[in-house]
Amino acid sequence: MNIDWEKLGFQFMPTKSNIRFHYADGAWSEGTLTSDYQISMSVAANVFHYGQAIFEGLKAFRCKDGKVRIFRPQANAKRLNSSARQLLMPEFPEEKFVEAVRTVVADNIDYVPPYGSGGSLYIRPVMFGSSSQIGVNASFEYEFIILVVPVGAYYKGGIKPVDSMVSRDFDRAAPHGTGHIKAAGNYAASLLSSKIAKERHCPVALFLDPGSHTYIDEFSTSNFLAISKDGKYVTSLSDSILPSITNDSLLTIARDLGMAVERRKIRVEELADFAEVAACGTAVVITPVGRIFDGDKVYDYHLTEIGPVLHKLYQRMTGIQYGEYPDTHNWLVEVPEQ
Repeated sequence: MNIDWEKLGFQFMPTKSNIRFHYADGAWSEGTLTSDYQISMSVAANVFHYGQAIFEGLKAFRCKDGKVRIFRPQANAKRLNSSARQLLMPEFPEEKFVEAVRTVVADNIDYVPPYGSGGSLYIRPVMFGSSSQIGVNASFEYEFIILVVPVGAYYKGGIKPVDSMVSRDFDRAAPHGTGHIKAAGNYAASLLSSKIAKERHCPVALFLDPGSHTYIDEFSTSNFLAISKDGKYVTSLSDSILPSITNDSLLTIARDLGMAVERRKIRVEELADFAEVAACGTAVVITPVGRIFDGDKVYDYHLTEIGPVLHKLYQRMTGIQYGEYPDTHNWLVEVPEQ
């Protein structure tokens, strides 16, 4: 293994192992660590035809004291099962999920970037229907795989704001649909609008509520959050957005710092009333937004770098993840060195 930690990006690379579970006859198998990164399935596998596929994303960090810790795996276990229930997939026991994550991280401990590099070990659990069938129905068998990938600091050379574009011709999710779960199809549904946004030099699209196109839902890749001009942390309340663990963590940190917090419906026109706006998610934590284009209207936050309040939240969040600040909410799960 010869990795230049300073040049790591955010892309797949095979590591020592991934861990796999198979579901059949009403029960999950014991996990198997494997160095195989290929999957062999029937051409009639449920996932190819009827899209039963869900996933999660979380990270492990080499902390200041040299130990490796995983950030909030219990929350990902709960959200995975929420997704599974919605798509008629079998739930995976939460304790077994956390232990499986610890196992695969421990087996790949040498791939956790060193403290100070800004990197982390990205963890991707994915579950999908694997039984052969042509009729529309839930799968009878499932695969659950957890793979890990070392990733670098997303921002190299400082956090810079990006532009965004309001998507009015496309919806990310349907009313009363699957927008609130981490279903693979949700991301496929956002690709075209994201492509159009990128062609207009906007790295992220901003989606509105699918029912009325009146309220802000979330960005194509992550939740929406804003800092009001009087210092409140404001984020969207909607039945069609993913309950982001990163957003929940930042919101909790904001309260810890004495900030007022509002999770509510946000009218599009309120974009003019905010001092700072950002997308938030596991991969990046916070992506500040400099301008938002909505047709002929432009909301310009006049920022050349991350705003002061978002920067404070970012520093505290990453500080907890790397063990630089006390973990007062017991978010971190330690991984034993082998």
